[in-house]
Amino acid sequence: MRLPAAFWIMTPLNALFWLTTAAFLLLLFVITLILRNRSERARRVVLAALSILTLIGFFVYKYYLSLDREYDVIMAEMGGFNWWSELPLHLCNINMILLPIAVLKKSRPLMSFCFFLGPLGAVMALLMPGSGFGGHSLLLPRMLGYYGTHFMVVIQGLALETLDLYRPRLRDLPRTVVTALGITFAVFCIDLLLRVSGLNPRANYFYAVETEGNFLLEIFRKWIPYPFLYLLPGVGLLVAYMLVFTIPFAIADRNEREELEQV
Repeated sequence: MRLPAAFWIMTPLNALFWLTTAAFLLLLFVITLILRNRSERARRVVLAALSILTLIGFFVYKYYLSLDREYDVIMAEMGGFNWWSELPLHLCNINMILLPIAVLKKSRPLMSFCFFLGPLGAVMALLMPGSGFGGHSLLLPRMLGYYGTHFMVVIQGLALETLDLYRPRLRDLPRTVVTALGITFAVFCIDLLLRVSGLNPRANYFYAVETEGNFLLEIFRKWIPYPFLYLLPGVGLLVAYMLVFTIPFAIADRNEREELEQV
């Protein structure tokens, strides 16, 4: 039976969105099931390879996006498609670069960043898609690329825990904050370089230069009216967010230790 065209229209939280979410969570389950008895090295290599493949797919998707006339019209006010505006340097997709480094180098601060912030950014992008990525058929190349890469970022971040490569700990939080600030500052410097060079006069990865109307960042900018620095109040929110997910793991670890002591 052929599905009606309306079925394929993707909008946040509609039936197709939840079906797609379920499909990617099933993929995470299958990957975890296949690799659960493999060596740690094998799990690290496979997860890194999946992330690299996602990165390759990301650039394929961007290539087709560069040929998409409808998207070019949508982006006309921003000067049309510009490769320097489409690099994987947003919070929602920078994991594709950082995760392979994190798992192969066994860097806990980087893995913590990839576990907490990568999926967070990707989920925000999925729930609040940019112009041209909401209310269109999922079968369009740009829609497949957009949702495919963001969902992959989410499940690969979660796979760090399901594959037993990273487990959140309270003592990780300070280093994670420092790592996040370091990465954000590096991206801010890239923004400035792209602007000064003229390659992308509107470069604003990580929203480090302009708020672009984000209501929360607008509040922060009233407190600290300087690029990059206005992001600093967000550290408190970041710590609270990480605590929400880390405390249950800490409680579970404590209970496990107590059970072992009683044996």
